[in-house]
Amino acid sequence: MSPRAWVLFILSSIIWGVPYLFIKVAVDANVPPAFVAWSRIALAAALLVPLAWHRGALRGLRGRAGAIVGYAACEVAVPFVLIAVGERYITSSLAAILVATMPLLVALLSMRLSPADRPTGRRLLGLVIGFGGVVALLGVDVAGRPGELLGAAMVLLATLGYAIAPIIVSRYLTDLDPLGPVAASLTVAAIALLPAALATPPHRMPGPAALASIVVLGVICTALGLVVFFRLITEVGPSRASVITYVNPVVAVVIGVLALAERLGSMSIAGLLLILGGSWLSTDGRASSTH
Repeated sequence: MSPRAWVLFILSSIIWGVPYLFIKVAVDANVPPAFVAWSRIALAAALLVPLAWHRGALRGLRGRAGAIVGYAACEVAVPFVLIAVGERYITSSLAAILVATMPLLVALLSMRLSPADRPTGRRLLGLVIGFGGVVALLGVDVAGRPGELLGAAMVLLATLGYAIAPIIVSRYLTDLDPLGPVAASLTVAAIALLPAALATPPHRMPGPAALASIVVLGVICTALGLVVFFRLITEVGPSRASVITYVNPVVAVVIGVLALAERLGSMSIAGLLLILGGSWLSTDGRASSTH
């Protein structure tokens, strides 16, 4: 890869590795999850819609309302809320590790939805290894703690949405400039979550750390992250760009440990390695990125 591609790759890995930290800071400051999600989405939409309009990326969306709404629900509105809810109960590191199961879920859904995509021995082995990592995490690290199990379930449900989103894109939106559907989906999600945000506002003005976290989530982790990732795809292609799926969970775990002093036990490390290894095998080294 060129030096420019390496810079974009490193930026994408970091930008999409840090959201879990800032979500944790915001929800721990008692900012309601729906408000965190809506604020992040609204900020990103305010920045990306004008850019998409200027690029002409919004052309061609007519007649794609169903796909846009589905993508908005699966990629943005529902996961952003569920992850914020989940991080009320679990660490940012565990949330990132669980989101790393997304390639496993993509592979599982592809086998079910695509008759031509029959499982091979290698892919089946990858699924067994990857989900073995999930079982290790939930069965050992959070066993017997209902609150953490609930939080983990919320994050895994969000990850299922992330897994469905690329299937919607591949079937209905691949012929469009990616910035157009993303900008439109952010707008749809912001409108859909506005009632929830108004119904559950913060009880008091969030502190500087929480406010800064929301701004970073919207401006850096969502808006800038998408722009950088699109440029990375242009530079190296989607297959190479998707390798950040295996890097950003590691970034998230390291940042959670260093910035929030989160405990990372041996089973968490083993679970992460099993999930990443299983994801690589089950997708033949290809995966969609998460953010």
